[in-house]
Amino acid sequence: MTAFPDWEIRMNDIEFLSQQVHYHWTLIGTNIGPGGTGNAVRITGYEEWKMGVDGKIAASLGHFDDEEYQRQLQYGV
Repeated sequence: MTAFPDWEIRMNDIEFLSQQVHYHWTLIGTNIGPGGTGNAVRITGYEEWKMGVDGKIAASLGHFDDEEYQRQLQYGV
């Protein structure tokens, strides 16, 4: 949050699977935090949620293209 004070997370889709949920998202923001590059990024990914017996998220594993993220940090969208 510090690196992208103007960030937005947009929900693209949600998939309900037998043992987990996939929450698909897009992160949009400008890397203007301390030591930031000043470049805009727009990256998509998803969270792989394992649900607990109480119906709450028990574990989350994030997925995104780190190579593309690093490129956008350096050069922008």
